[in-house]
Amino acid sequence: MPNKKIKLKEANSATAAKWRLIALLPLGAALNGTVLAADADTDKKTADKQELTLPTVEVKEKKPDNLSLGYRIDSSSTATKTDTPLIETPQSISVVTNDQMEAQDVSNIAEALRYTPGVQSETFGFEPRMTQITMRGFDATYTGLYRDGLKLVNPGTAVSYNLEPFGAERIEVPRGPASVLYGQGSAGGLVNYVSKRPTFDPFGTIKFEAGSYDRLQGELDVGGAIDKQKTVAYRLTALGRDSDTQVDYVKDKHIYVAPALTWKPSDKTTVTFLSHYQKDETQPSQRLPKAGTLTGNPNGKIPTNRFTGEPDVDRYNREEFALGYLFEHRFNDLLTLRQNTRYYNSKLDVRSVYTAGLKPDRRTISRYYYEIDGSVDGFNLDNQAQFKFSTGILAHTLLAGLDFQHTDATNVLPFGSAPDLDIYNPVYGAAVPAASPYQNDAMTQDQIGLYLQDQIKFTEKWRASLGGRFDMADSETNNRLAGTRSSQSDSEPTGRAGLVYLADNGLAPYFSYAQSFLPALGTDANTKRAFKPETGEQYEFGVKFQPKNQNSFITLAYFDLTRQNYLTLDSLTFENVQKGEAHSRGVELEGVASFDNGLNLTAGYSYLDAKVTKSSFADEVGEPLEYVPNHKATLWADYTVPSGVAKGWGIGGGARYIGTSIGNTYYARNTTEIPGYVLFDSTVHYTWKQVQVAFNMQNMLDKEYVATAFGDSATYGARRMVTGSIKYSF
Repeated sequence: MPNKKIKLKEANSATAAKWRLIALLPLGAALNGTVLAADADTDKKTADKQELTLPTVEVKEKKPDNLSLGYRIDSSSTATKTDTPLIETPQSISVVTNDQMEAQDVSNIAEALRYTPGVQSETFGFEPRMTQITMRGFDATYTGLYRDGLKLVNPGTAVSYNLEPFGAERIEVPRGPASVLYGQGSAGGLVNYVSKRPTFDPFGTIKFEAGSYDRLQGELDVGGAIDKQKTVAYRLTALGRDSDTQVDYVKDKHIYVAPALTWKPSDKTTVTFLSHYQKDETQPSQRLPKAGTLTGNPNGKIPTNRFTGEPDVDRYNREEFALGYLFEHRFNDLLTLRQNTRYYNSKLDVRSVYTAGLKPDRRTISRYYYEIDGSVDGFNLDNQAQFKFSTGILAHTLLAGLDFQHTDATNVLPFGSAPDLDIYNPVYGAAVPAASPYQNDAMTQDQIGLYLQDQIKFTEKWRASLGGRFDMADSETNNRLAGTRSSQSDSEPTGRAGLVYLADNGLAPYFSYAQSFLPALGTDANTKRAFKPETGEQYEFGVKFQPKNQNSFITLAYFDLTRQNYLTLDSLTFENVQKGEAHSRGVELEGVASFDNGLNLTAGYSYLDAKVTKSSFADEVGEPLEYVPNHKATLWADYTVPSGVAKGWGIGGGARYIGTSIGNTYYARNTTEIPGYVLFDSTVHYTWKQVQVAFNMQNMLDKEYVATAFGDSATYGARRMVTGSIKYSF
């Protein structure tokens, strides 16, 4: 009998066969008989095979997930929900790895995305409260944040999110509409936070850090197999921080604990339980008068550390908890089922005195006071069935899915006036009158989506992708002040298509088309009809380059994106009307590399031409979109000496250029220009055996700059932050 070769495939680490959660899958009942028959048939064929000879296989040591893997990864699942190589994905995608975040010593997701093209993550500069994201010119703060592929829902902006980067294995950023797989969302794209998972190889790290503004921080990351058979593994990730900030009286107290457990009863079955608890105690960021920050003031420049609230009143406290699992069972090479779920709860408690305007003396500010008592309870479920089969010369990876999300939220917002304050010589302690609620809502949202995606391989050169989805979204708002209820139902189909050509020289030109939708809550004041969902449509052309025998990757993309039917205010009645349309087009260039000589680098550039094309305010038409820099250019490099007498020493640095942007002047002609700026970051580190010492500086030249302006107010950017740390690995 002639020798036969068997192609060895790496066992997928997220499979599950005999686990009865499959019964929860809507497709499970229909597939049950087929699947069992497929398994039986496969086993029979395997038993019939005799005298098989395996080819010679070179076995290499596999690094545990927590160890250094560089700045580049080969594949991403966020854009396709399948493990697809980046070069075969017809879309512009950035991946920020744990190694890059650690080298740059980031404290939040906004800092982690500083070097990512097409993304503006620090729109309002210094911001201790929450993650605010703009992608390709469009806001994604409330509709574009995901954790492990499941949306962080926030009805009525009842709460906020500020994800802890130390708990992330990586952050994946597919740009452009993603509704075909994820349902309602931003036209600009999404940010997916991929949590650290347990590993069966034992590891542990402990780290202490101190820095500017009396910063103290401790980190712990430990995990490994629990049993000798290596069927159960755990991971515990924890962080605690106590720090002041660049603004007087604004604290940064933060606790994050994330236990995780993986059960792998067989090579075909894996279920991973993920949970986390997070608590934040801080104060709101500061809006200052534009005169004295962005423009001149006869009384001088307003200091960047100026606090405009009341120290004994202001607070911004958030507490959140989540628990879920990632389940996968691979029946054979042809069929895989997955189910991902999460329950989450978040509570927000805010008290804030803030600037309302500058008085004629140019030094006294009038102030307002508001409160937020918000909470969100939600449940997400995503069921997936992946089939691999061939039709003639076409090889298919077909993904069918049904996802569901349910969210309950409450939002109580008292609002009132507060005493004036001399911004140049502040005296705090004035009594703040009690505020009366102007909003007291209870909201419920449900979304069900059915989606189908086919990734097609024909010949060794061509890859095509086709996808379609149908969503049904229901929402209900109980206005507890007015004693009224309103409900709304929306349904919308979306689609996506893409094509990639894989050349022998490593080049991969591609084209894609994608759509998005987002329900617009409310009714038209004239017709009394519910608003239609806003939509997005994008064409993208690009080329990717993966040099042979090099751990590097380059992407160049051109996109043309239109957002339609978003709400604006009527110029006469100031009621919501559905007349908004904006157009964004631009170029994005990104390169990442991790070389064997110890050099890691990432570089990016993006150009945006984003303008209002339709509005109820005539002066807005043709104007640039607010808060959107026209240029962004970044470069970061880190080098560690791999051998010799200087082995273990490393140095790194980066530069960030943010171009000019336009501030919001509240439905008038946007003439407030925010100057561009350049910032520099650096690091020095030394590793000896199991110990690493590092020294980091962000905005190392301590440049003072205005991040943006809105109305008569402006916000400063982040000042210099210096940190020193020591880490022990075991």
